[in-house]
Amino acid sequence: MALTLDQIRTDVADCLGEDPADIPVDDNLVDWGLDSVRIMTLLGRWRREHGVQADFADLAEQPAIEAWAPLLGAGA
Repeated sequence: MALTLDQIRTDVADCLGEDPADIPVDDNLVDWGLDSVRIMTLLGRWRREHGVQADFADLAEQPAIEAWAPLLGAGA
């Protein structure tokens, strides 16, 4: 099952202890407290559950949900 933009947002918010509606898709997630350990945790989950092939470096380079969506193969 492919990831969706909403699922990415929900997973990120869950990882950060925030409400998904509060996190804009174009915000830098580092500003929200996302660090490398959390990115690796999310990436591991998405690889297991959704077969994601993205690399950590790709996600760390542009830490925003809208930048991640195409890298993670997310549709609407």
